[in-house]
Amino acid sequence: MEFGPRRATVVTQGADMEEQSNRPTWSRQIEFTLAGIGCAVGLGNVWRFPYLCYRSGGGAFLVPYLFMLIVLGIPLLYMELTVGQFTRRGPVHALAIVCPLLKGVGIASVAISFIMSTYYNVVITWALYYLFSSFQAPLPWQSCNNTWNTPKLYQSRHQQQLLLHRKPGVLQLPGALNGITFFIVPKWDKLLSVEVWVNAAAQIFNSIGIGFGSLLAMSSYNSFNNNVLKDTLTISIINSFTSILAGFVIFSAFGYMSHLQGIPVSDLAVDGPGLVYVVYPQAFANMPVAQLWAVMFFFMLLCLGLDSEFAMVEVLVTSFMDEFYQNLIKFFKRKELFVLAVCGAAFLLGIPLVMQVGIYVFQLMDHYTAIVSIMFLAFFEVIAICWSYGVTRLSDNLEEMTGKRANIFFRLCWLIVDPVLITVILIFSIIQFKPARYEDYIFPPWAQGIGWVIAMASIIWIPLGAFHTLWVLPGSNHAETEAVPHAVHAE
Repeated sequence: MEFGPRRATVVTQGADMEEQSNRPTWSRQIEFTLAGIGCAVGLGNVWRFPYLCYRSGGGAFLVPYLFMLIVLGIPLLYMELTVGQFTRRGPVHALAIVCPLLKGVGIASVAISFIMSTYYNVVITWALYYLFSSFQAPLPWQSCNNTWNTPKLYQSRHQQQLLLHRKPGVLQLPGALNGITFFIVPKWDKLLSVEVWVNAAAQIFNSIGIGFGSLLAMSSYNSFNNNVLKDTLTISIINSFTSILAGFVIFSAFGYMSHLQGIPVSDLAVDGPGLVYVVYPQAFANMPVAQLWAVMFFFMLLCLGLDSEFAMVEVLVTSFMDEFYQNLIKFFKRKELFVLAVCGAAFLLGIPLVMQVGIYVFQLMDHYTAIVSIMFLAFFEVIAICWSYGVTRLSDNLEEMTGKRANIFFRLCWLIVDPVLITVILIFSIIQFKPARYEDYIFPPWAQGIGWVIAMASIIWIPLGAFHTLWVLPGSNHAETEAVPHAVHAE
C-alpha cells in the first residue's frame, strides 16, 4: 500500500493529538508576521548583502538577486512555513514526520542554531559597546590618537585635513553619488560569471534563513487555518527591501571613502563584517550631529541582532519542549527558566570570543557554520520535503489548511527548480571553497581542522539520523514505507 497524501495527513494529525491541541498559538497573527520579519531581517542585510553586491559588480548583482528571490527564496520559505504550520512541531519532529530517513536534518538545524547563538551574541555585544561609545564628543573613532590604534591605522595628513575642514553638503557626503551610481548601474558582463549567480542565491538563502529552522519553529505556533502565502510574501519582500535600502546607505559611504582616498569605488579594500564597524562609523563621524546618527545606527544594529538571536534560541527551546516537555517542566518549573538556562549556556560558550584572540575564533566559527554547514542542511531539507515527502502531499496539506492548493509556479519550483539550484550552489560551494581567513591572516591547518569539527557538529546528525531510522524500523527495506507511519505515530 502506498503511503499517499490522504494517509500522510491522517498520520500527521493522529500523532500526539492531545499535545497538539494544547499547543499555544500566537494571540494575534500579526505577531507571527512581525516575529518572522525580525528573524529574517538581521545583520546580514546590513553587511553581507552590500559586500556581496560590491564584490559582484554593483548593480549587476541586483538582477540575479531578485531572480533568486522569486524562484528560490519565496518558494522555499513557503515550503518551510507550510510544514511547520501543518505539523505543529519544531524542525526535529517536523522533519521526522515528513521524512523519517532524513530526520537528522531537523536535529542539525537545532545544532547549527545553537552554535550560531554562541557567537552571534558577541556581534550584539560589539553593537552595544559602540552604542555607549557613541555618546562621547568627539566620537572615539574620529581620531587615530587612541591607545588601541596601531601605526598602520594612522591617517595621512591630507586626509586629516579633509576630515577636519570639509564643509558638508545637504542628508549627502562628497562622492556619495558616485557610490550610489556604482550600486544601481549594472556592469552587464558580470552576469556571465557563475559566481555572481551563486552569490545571489546564497545571499537569499542565508538572509531568509532557509535551513536554520527558526521560521519553521515559529510557524508551528500558527493557527491551523492561517494564510501561509500572505506571511511568506510579507516576510520575503520586507527582507529584500531592507537589504536594498542598506545597499544605498553603504554605497554612499563607499563613494565617500573613494573621495577621501582618491581612488575609484571599485578599488576600495572592504570586507564583510568590517562594513558595519568601520565604514559606517567613518561616515557618521563626518556628518552634522555625528553622535545622534551613530546612536541611532548602533541601536538599530542592537535590535536587528536581538531579533535574530531570539529566533535561534527559539529553535532550540521549541525542539526540546516538543521532545522532553514533561521532564523539562518538572525540573525547571517554568519554560522561562529553561530559556534562561539555554541563554546562560550560550553566554558561557561565547566567552572565548571576547578574549584577545576572540576575533579569530569568531571568524573561524562564522566561516564553517554560516557558510559550510548551512549549504548541506539546505540540500538535504529540500530533498526531504520536496522529493521524499512530495509536492503532491505538500499541496494537499495546504489545501486542508487554507482551502487552496499550491499553484503551478510553486509546484514547479519545489519539484525541479529549487532542488537543481540548491545542488548547483552546494557543488560550487565545494569547488570554490576557500580556507577561513581574517584580513591577510590565513588560518593554519590545525585551526582549519577545528573549523571542520565545528561544521561536523551539525552535519553529522544527518547520517546519524538516517542510520537510527533504518536501525529501529522493523522489516526489510521493502517494508520501510509501511513501517514509517507506525514509527511516526509512536513518537
